[in-house]
Amino acid sequence: MASKRETFTTNFGLLMTMIGVAVGLGNVWRFPYMVSKFGGAAFVFIYLLAVLFIAIPALMAEWTLGRYTRRGTLGAFEKAGLPGGKYAGYFFFCIVIFAAGYYSVAVGWVGYYAFAEMVRAFGREIHPQAILFPKTGFVPTSFLLQLLMTAIVISSCGLVLVKGLRQGIEKISKLIMPMLFIILIILIIRTVTLEKAGDGIRKYFGNFSLNSFNSVTIAAALGQAIFSLSLGGTFMVIYGSYLNKASGIPKNAVFTGLGDAIAALMAGLAILPAVAVFNLEVFSGPNLIFVTLPNVFAELPVGWLFGLLFFLGLFGAAFLSDVAAFEVLTAGIVDNTRISRKKAVLLLCAIVFLVALPPMISEKIFIPWDLTFGSGMQTLGALLAVITTVWCIKRSDALKEFAQGRNKPFPPLLYWWMRLVIPAVILLVGVLWLLEKVFKIITIG
Repeated sequence: MASKRETFTTNFGLLMTMIGVAVGLGNVWRFPYMVSKFGGAAFVFIYLLAVLFIAIPALMAEWTLGRYTRRGTLGAFEKAGLPGGKYAGYFFFCIVIFAAGYYSVAVGWVGYYAFAEMVRAFGREIHPQAILFPKTGFVPTSFLLQLLMTAIVISSCGLVLVKGLRQGIEKISKLIMPMLFIILIILIIRTVTLEKAGDGIRKYFGNFSLNSFNSVTIAAALGQAIFSLSLGGTFMVIYGSYLNKASGIPKNAVFTGLGDAIAALMAGLAILPAVAVFNLEVFSGPNLIFVTLPNVFAELPVGWLFGLLFFLGLFGAAFLSDVAAFEVLTAGIVDNTRISRKKAVLLLCAIVFLVALPPMISEKIFIPWDLTFGSGMQTLGALLAVITTVWCIKRSDALKEFAQGRNKPFPPLLYWWMRLVIPAVILLVGVLWLLEKVFKIITIG
């Protein structure tokens, strides 16, 4: 199986695919809110440090786990020697099914908003908010629109996946990611040329105060770094299994981490100054994307064009993350059964669509799913992936795998940093999340 496994054709394709996995809805609807809430420039500074010293080494570990075992979530933990690794793999496999379900719903919202902006170009008006679920109760119109858009998103993922890594995932990533960065540049230019945009930039990115360097900001920045790079023992492990031996893991991890961070900073620069100019509040989660920003675009001349560009770019980024979730599942079945890739994709599309039905009903279902199957399990998966790589794989084998594609040995100090510091930090972030989000215990601040 390992000898027949596809690998990336080019380093550019590799980077576009990996950055495409990392850059998703979280970079746009989570990062700007986090910057606004947790100290502006201080948060950004700590976040960048966390990306460099925590998230990127953790990414190296997840890629190494995937390439060493040539397996994804379902098989990698067991093959690498984690006690109970077989059951851990099945557990995270099931988690990804639920995560792909609610995430596909959210991607469908973005697609519908892009469609609404396109309709505005022809002088027509539809209300995209109609697709959003109610806070309470049940609205048939919302549910039916979500059914349609989620079906389109899942079917589109299936079309990409049946073509495999090179002709499907890598090919579409090389198309979408450059377009996303071009769109962000256009939006930034428009935003910073707004009257009084400088005040908005200074408010969020120039608000540098030593008082902001506190435990609350540090914990938030660490959590965002882990969340932003899509760490979790799932997406990056399976894509790591497609790395060839000539691909240097440290170098590509640095490029991927920096590319993801740059995308997050660009999203913040495209959004926050405009929100400040129109005196709108920066809400977290869906409200920022689906309530606040449409109001911003409505105030701009030719606002439909910038709205369309924004939602198309966001759809592309979110879609690539959704494809990665489906690839975790598809590879899990293909690697461990005799089911063909095409049949596996069809089966999983049907299963995920059924799983996506409950989150369409109301916010009371969607939000807990996001917190549980997204943020919480993501931290746990990242912790187990790092522990498996640097504690369960034989040290000499791990160092050899880390050094593949390099002209020099992997730094022993970095290996011990990954062995001791990274798990402790990820565990700390996970415990804080569990106490505050699940048990409602305020631990700091």
